[in-house]
Amino acid sequence: MSMASTTSTNPLPLKDRVAIVTGSSRGIGRVIAIHLAELGAKLVINYTSSSDQADLVATQINSIYPGDGPRAVTVKADVSDPSQVKLLFDSAEQAFGSTIHILVNCAGVLDPKYPKIADTSVEDFDRTFSVNTRGSFLCAKEAANRLKRGGGGRIILMSSSMVVALRPGYGAYAASKAAIEAMVKILAKELKGTGITANCVAPGPIASDMFYTGKSEEMVQKCIDESPHNRLGQCKDVAPVVGFLATDASEWVNGETIRVNSGYV
Repeated sequence: MSMASTTSTNPLPLKDRVAIVTGSSRGIGRVIAIHLAELGAKLVINYTSSSDQADLVATQINSIYPGDGPRAVTVKADVSDPSQVKLLFDSAEQAFGSTIHILVNCAGVLDPKYPKIADTSVEDFDRTFSVNTRGSFLCAKEAANRLKRGGGGRIILMSSSMVVALRPGYGAYAASKAAIEAMVKILAKELKGTGITANCVAPGPIASDMFYTGKSEEMVQKCIDESPHNRLGQCKDVAPVVGFLATDASEWVNGETIRVNSGYV
C-alpha cells in the first residue's frame, strides 16, 4: 500500500452517521451542528425554547444537502429532565431509522450576574448544576447505553477553560464544568471494549450571546487583552475540534479535555 493511499482524506468522514447536538439552535452548538453536517452527518438539532432558531438551522442544513429524506430534524428537550433526554434519543433513532453515533452536549447556562460565591443564591447554583452538570450526566448516561458499538461512537461534552482560569464571578459555573471533566475521564474507562470514546472540549471566551450577556465593554475588552491572539474566539474556532473528535481519526483520543482558547490559560 502506498503512502498516498494511507494518508488520503475522506471528504465525508461522518457520512450518514447520526449526531445529536444539544443546545444547537444558536451559538457554538449551532455552528458545530452545521460543521458536522458538512462532514456528512445527519443531525438532530436540540433546543429547549428557541424553536424558530432551531428550525432555521435544520432548514439551512436541509437546503444545502438535499436528498432522500431530511438531513436534519429538530427535537425539543430539556437536558436536565431524564424523560426528555430519553425522548431526545428515541426521536433521533426514529427520525433516521439508525443507531446514534455521536452525542455533542452543548446545552449550558451561565449566570449573567457573575456573582461572588458569597453572593450566589442557592437557586442560581442549583440551576447552573441542573443544566450544566446534571444535563451532561443524563445525556452521557443515555449515550453510553445507546450509541453504536464497535467503532464510531463518540461522546463529546462541552466544558470551559474557566475550569483552569478560575476567575472571580464564575464559582458555580466553573465548578459545574469541572465536574464534567472528572466524569468524562471515568466514563472513557468504563466504556472499555465498546469502541465509544468520551472527551471534553473546553472553549475560552467565545463571541456568543451567552458570553456577552451581562458583561460590560470593559469586561469584554479584558478578555480580548488576555488572549495571545488579541481577539475573542469565534464559534468557528471550536467546531473543527469537535468535528475531529467526532471522526474515526480521533479514535486514540479518549478521556481528554481539549482546551480551545488561543492560550488564554
